[in-house]
Amino acid sequence: MPASERIPGYLKKYCKGQDYARYTAREQSTWRYILRQARDFFKDHAVPIYREGLKKTGISLEKIPKIDDIDKCLRDFGWGAVGVSGFIPPSAFLDFQARGIMPIAMDMRTLEHVGYTPAPDIVHEAAGHLPILADPLYRDYFKQYARMAKKALQTKEDISLYEAVRVMSDIKENPDTTQEQLKEAENNLELKIKAISEISELNRVARMNWWTAEYGLVGDLKHPKIYGAGLLSSVAESKHCLSPEVKKIRLSIDCVHQTYDITEPQPQLFVAESLEHLPAVLVELEETLSYRVGGVESVKKALRSGTITTCVFEQGASISGDLCQLIEEKNELHFVKYQGPVQIACAEKELPGQGRERHPEGFSSPVGRWKAAPQKPASELNDDELTRIGLKKGARCRLEFVSGFVIEGELMDWVRSEAKLVLIQWKNCRVSRGSEVFYQPEWGDFDQVVGEKAVSVHAGPAERELYGEYELGKVSTSPGRASPYSALENKVSVFYDSLRKMRDEAKASVTELKKMSGQILSQTPEEWLLNVEILELLNSSLLQAEGSRALGEHLQERLLVQAKQSPSDIAKLIHEGLRLAAPQKSL
Repeated sequence: MPASERIPGYLKKYCKGQDYARYTAREQSTWRYILRQARDFFKDHAVPIYREGLKKTGISLEKIPKIDDIDKCLRDFGWGAVGVSGFIPPSAFLDFQARGIMPIAMDMRTLEHVGYTPAPDIVHEAAGHLPILADPLYRDYFKQYARMAKKALQTKEDISLYEAVRVMSDIKENPDTTQEQLKEAENNLELKIKAISEISELNRVARMNWWTAEYGLVGDLKHPKIYGAGLLSSVAESKHCLSPEVKKIRLSIDCVHQTYDITEPQPQLFVAESLEHLPAVLVELEETLSYRVGGVESVKKALRSGTITTCVFEQGASISGDLCQLIEEKNELHFVKYQGPVQIACAEKELPGQGRERHPEGFSSPVGRWKAAPQKPASELNDDELTRIGLKKGARCRLEFVSGFVIEGELMDWVRSEAKLVLIQWKNCRVSRGSEVFYQPEWGDFDQVVGEKAVSVHAGPAERELYGEYELGKVSTSPGRASPYSALENKVSVFYDSLRKMRDEAKASVTELKKMSGQILSQTPEEWLLNVEILELLNSSLLQAEGSRALGEHLQERLLVQAKQSPSDIAKLIHEGLRLAAPQKSL
């Protein structure tokens, strides 16, 4: 089944069809340069599954892949792929990933950013992440991480920081960007970073992902292999990371205390003992998260987060919403209050009639041990026991908690789930503690969640599809330009397209290439990749043709001069192009 057919409704808005025709010939050549360079380097420096993984996941050296083709290949692993545009909120990305679906940003980095781009693009998502998914151990880790991470508590500060990173990354990649816009985006990002008041669970979990799935190394500390997608999509950064300049640290849970800058090369990297080592470190981190720990401290984290969270009680009942108040004493929870839409659920399924339609503006409830049944959790009381303590449907009742909270009103009904009492419904109800009133009869019917201990607290609502929309960050972005291509840019694209046809159809001639070389020199001399591709054609299919050697030597000399006159990063790319174009190069 195509991945697009097993996506829940709330994720569909992030998906976008791939307009394959929009990729220019220059972008296709940029992809080819990156992948040829990558395959050549990573055959020795990536984990063994890399080269096999390229084939198994449908990643071609010659052309930007089609998402539908990738999706078909991934079905052999029980996975799938969908196209998205630019950034999508981390929680949405994790939701896809937890379902075994890889969201692939379809934008293609420009030749100017061939070495690295902070914006999501098809090189990073497809050529970086996918090959390693061919390994079943890593595939399980990748999905296990997502399932854990989507439950980690985040904060509004996290969302603001994500937005700032998203904007800055797009601006950096967009050729229409002015220096003023870039400076503004960088300043905004700096402000958002300084505004972080605490390191959230999601932040710690994101660091685990960064130091493993994005920038992970594996094996011997002195001679590690690469498996992280951020490295696999940047040969330049990979070469740097394997140098002695970058400190290698054995991977442990301590990596979550190490910050990172997405715009700069990393000064240190973490090395897992093996891919089998990854799940053990993940489980160690998981045991520290609120959805595993529970308790009052976890509820306090939900309160501080200012985002949609779910508090799960011992019998499975849960409250989802934006927690705005809690009352606790001696590490025991007595009262919770939520603002905005609220969902009451059990076992992660919304209880009938207990969604945001019934609770659009908020919800509150006392929780804890009942005074009339001090030796037994209220959720375990059967109907006869409820009657004996004075609770009867249709009657005026009074329920007092050990904490001092009192509910007085007409008991309408109660709700059970697998014999456990999870909800009591009242009307004409008053909730108070001492002289303080928490609910008035004129406010309407009152729903009381039955529970004593918060055994789990996690991000997001219990049943996401029924809960509906809430703040996650912008739907998606695109670093693509808005301005039309210039006449010169269109001419450059014609050159690239002509070279591709010559290569595909094996109809290149020295005469044609010499003529094109002259046109490139006069019209767009800075376009070094065009000359690299001409040199490659000469050395691969026209090596023995008359005039080939002279033209090749001329192009090589021209490229070497250009390298000397270019910034160091461009010079390295040109030299790498010369190496790839050399005769009888085996990839």
